[in-house]
Amino acid sequence: MLLRNMSASSRQHEESYSISDLAREFDVTPRAIRFYEDQGLLAPERSGSRRIYAKRDFVRLKLILRGKRLGLSLSEVAAMFDLYDAARDEKPQLAQFLAALGERREQLERQRADIDEMLGEIAVFETQSRKLLAGAGKAGRNRNA
Repeated sequence: MLLRNMSASSRQHEESYSISDLAREFDVTPRAIRFYEDQGLLAPERSGSRRIYAKRDFVRLKLILRGKRLGLSLSEVAAMFDLYDAARDEKPQLAQFLAALGERREQLERQRADIDEMLGEIAVFETQSRKLLAGAGKAGRNRNA
């Protein structure tokens, strides 16, 4: 088990991690780590009921979280892990990663276009509403005069 006051860089050189070490390091819950384990993405050794995570699990958890941040599904992350485990070189994994990133980029660009369109519509309705409010204010002043 790691000491709590160890820096992140020195932790990365350790050979094993507890579930709480990983949870603290990556600011995730132990439940999330167990979920990734249930999905086959992490494979800790067991010592009784304790999980002992290796450097490989540390790196994989980092990649899982990076993939999630990029919008990749866990099945896409798992497929890349499978490619990496089976391949003699990294080319297939990198090619699949680039394809997944390309798909994610296209999806985000479509969402951005939709957002830009909605913002344009909002701007039109705001302008129309302000004109109507301004006209209603003038009509009220003219009646009182």
